[in-house]
Formats: sequence, C-alpha cells, structure tokens
Amino acid sequence: MRDHRAEYAKAPRLPEGDAIDLADVMPASGPLELEIGPGRGMFILERAAAAPEARLLGLEIKRKWSTIVDGRLRAKGYGDRARVLCEDAKLALPRLRPDASVTRCFVHFPDPWWKARHAKRMVLGDELVAELVRLLVDDGELYVQTDVLERAERYEGLLVHPLLAPFGDEPESPVLDANPYGARSNREKRADEDGLPVTRLRYRRLPRTP
Repeated sequence: MRDHRAEYAKAPRLPEGDAIDLADVMPASGPLELEIGPGRGMFILERAAAAPEARLLGLEIKRKWSTIVDGRLRAKGYGDRARVLCEDAKLALPRLRPDASVTRCFVHFPDPWWKARHAKRMVLGDELVAELVRLLVDDGELYVQTDVLERAERYEGLLVHPLLAPFGDEPESPVLDANPYGARSNREKRADEDGLPVTRLRYRRLPRTP
C-alpha cells in the first residue's frame, strides 16, 4: 500500500525564522499576489496563466494539496514565479516581511465549518485581517468570496476597517457581481455549475500616512 504520509512529509515550507523576507521566498520580479488556502489549486493555476506579470504565493495548511499544487505549478512552467507552501496562514503571515509588499490577496470560500463550537477555527478573523492590511501595498486589493450568505454578512462586518475602503461595483459598496481576475477556485466552479449565488467582496488598502 502506498504511504501517502511519507509522500507528503516533505511538503514545501517557508524558511525557518521569525522574520522572512518575501523577496527571498519569491525572488522573481513582478507584483506579488497572495492566496490564503488554495486547496486543490484551480485558482492559482488559472491565475498564473491569466496574469503572467505577477508572482503568486499560496499558503495551504494541508500537506497533500500544497505538495501536489506546487508540483503542478512547476510542471506547467510557472515554478519561478508561482508557489504553494504548506503553512497555516494565521501563523505564517506575522512572519512575512516587509510591510507593503503584497499587491493583491485572495481568500476564496473560507471557514467551511457550521457548528458554533468550530468558531475558534475560523480563518478569516481580526488578527488575519490586520496582517493582510499590513502586507498590502497602498491601493492593494483584498478579495473575499463565499457562497454562504451568513458568512458573507459576517465578513462584510469584519472588513469594516479604518484602512480598508469598499471597492465593489457601486460607490461605498464592496460587492462585485463578477469575478474580475480571470481565474476561479474549485469551489467557485462548482457553485457556478450548481447555480449557487456567490457573494464577492473587494476592498482597497488606503494609502499610508507619509
């Protein structure tokens, strides 16, 4: 029987240390985009094709999918500018430097747990948002989408932040009718096929004070 635990034991990781320079992790040139939880990797693979000027970094907590998707990126010739590393974003983001280094951050369909006792496991919370705001460049974008209305309402409340401005289709609203990035996540594709409504929220990082 194939030992999958051994196969994924050497999943790609960030370097050791409390302060990691993103330029060392992603040495290619170009704007840096960050995906939290790429899972099976459809979005980051499609985005690598749609945005050849961008560097793409995915942080995926599962060893299996970080290993598989990172390998797929290499196999398609994107490995010099697109990676998926096996990391818990809540632990990894505080280690990343410098501030104002990420052009866009994508969070697709997070927090798939329904029971109240699972609330402590939720990915998108105040601490994660604070780290994303720190890492985003001035006018950088934060994009969150979900097919669960209650989650969308929670995220919209969470993202009322003094350094984030709604950046949707209408003034003062974060809501987008369509995905503008030329790439879909696996769950987004399923939602589209099943006719499920998806709430898409986009925010702009306000400029830092000189």
